[in-house]
Amino acid sequence: MWRRATIFSRLLLPSRDIASSPKDPTGWNFVEVFRTKASLLDKDAFSEKELHIAFVLGGPGSGKGTQCAKIVEAFGFTHLSAGELLRREIYSNSKKGEMIRDTIKEGKIVPSDVTVSLIKREIQASENDKFLIDGFPRSEDNRVAFEHIIGAEPELVLFLECPEEEMIRRVLNRNQGRIDDNIETIEKRLKVFNKLNFPVINYYDAKGKLRKISAVGTIEEVFEKIKPQFSAYKET
Repeated sequence: MWRRATIFSRLLLPSRDIASSPKDPTGWNFVEVFRTKASLLDKDAFSEKELHIAFVLGGPGSGKGTQCAKIVEAFGFTHLSAGELLRREIYSNSKKGEMIRDTIKEGKIVPSDVTVSLIKREIQASENDKFLIDGFPRSEDNRVAFEHIIGAEPELVLFLECPEEEMIRRVLNRNQGRIDDNIETIEKRLKVFNKLNFPVINYYDAKGKLRKISAVGTIEEVFEKIKPQFSAYKET
């Protein structure tokens, strides 16, 4: 049953298409816009290891990537950056990459099935059982898709709190040549983050898994606040 779970995003069709559209018992007219099946991932691929997953959330420029590198070094996690996986797909010049690029330029969220499929591929390829995933989930749809497809919830969720002015300053100064490192896209991303990410943050807060960390300060100062949150994991 677990492997047959399906997530549907529904979109009402224009009136000219309604006549030919299927109807559910409630009378809704809809088409499947995105469908993510748990069967995309073979559950048996994880049967030999218990996954330990931590999410690292925060706005653009809050220091997620920098702090993840410190956590990896100290606690032996495998770092998976949702943003980096998406950018790698963009640079592959695939059709999927083109779609991802256009979506990011608009400041929108990439469809959940696309992002989770990239994360799934990396988890399956790794021999590690500890994964640090940053920049994901960015919406409730992301969260539900991840839990259904991967079949696991995070043990810990870090939220790096940082003033918007500071995040914008950091992004503009990092000069990494990324397509989303410009003021217009940053402002769009911040609006999307505020609208979609906070329901996820509130969800994990209610479950007692959220740890809020002030991202203001030096790299080492912020990391010293993060380290105690990983006390359950052996330091490498």
